[in-house]
Amino acid sequence: MSITKIGIVGSGIMGSGIAQCAALNGFEVVLRSRSRTTADAMVAAMEKALARQIEKGKLTEAERDSALALVRATSDLGELGGCDLVIESVVEDLSVKKHLFTELDRLCVDHAIIATNTSTLPVVEMAMETGRPEKVCGIHFFNPAPVMPLVEIVRPLTASDETIAAASSFAEACGKTPVEVKDRAGFVVNALLFPYLNDAVRLLETQVASLEGIDTAMTGGCGFPMGPFALLDLVGLDTTVAILDALYDEFRDPRYAAAPLLRRMVAAELLGRKSGKGFYDYH
Repeated sequence: MSITKIGIVGSGIMGSGIAQCAALNGFEVVLRSRSRTTADAMVAAMEKALARQIEKGKLTEAERDSALALVRATSDLGELGGCDLVIESVVEDLSVKKHLFTELDRLCVDHAIIATNTSTLPVVEMAMETGRPEKVCGIHFFNPAPVMPLVEIVRPLTASDETIAAASSFAEACGKTPVEVKDRAGFVVNALLFPYLNDAVRLLETQVASLEGIDTAMTGGCGFPMGPFALLDLVGLDTTVAILDALYDEFRDPRYAAAPLLRRMVAAELLGRKSGKGFYDYH
């Protein structure tokens, strides 16, 4: 199928980032948030991001203007009805996503693919909330979406070959590298990454080294671009606990049981960059 018009649901950084990728590569984009204020804020965030790209010489003003002309913000879910592909990027709560998929199935044209940007949750459960389970899949971009080259294309048991092929083609058209993965908690990247992050917190809890020392060890010893605590703050500690909980619920592996310090920091609203303070202070 031919995909030309994209709908994106969700007002967070991922939604704005995916929209930027799509618009820069010629797709018409409808950005939907629950309020017009937050929808407009997503467009404003995209404008700032594109301005930074111009300053760095990676984008021309004409390219920026062309991309922004393809983006429309709305608070009306119904305006996604004519999209060929809709990607939800709302809160990582399965009940919220399932309700949204029911609504999108009712509103979207028959040929539309409905995809989720979930990093962990079971895609098949969202698919079965629709009357088109063969047209539902995961399209998992990574943060920051305009920079990170990988997109996991998640195939639930119900998805057709045509849906997976169309999703992969969309990712490639956005300049990304798609990797097809099975619909299991964590897929590939998070199934490997989050036990590592969790183990870093356990090392800190047992005072093997300071958090700065652990970050320095992993950047200097493994060549990682950032240490585990800097990455935890970027991902968000609440998101980290939610992903670990989803992994633990599916596999019951003790490696996935969130370290107590993580839960206490979330309870204290020390979430990382998004709250201004996590393992590091961003004020």
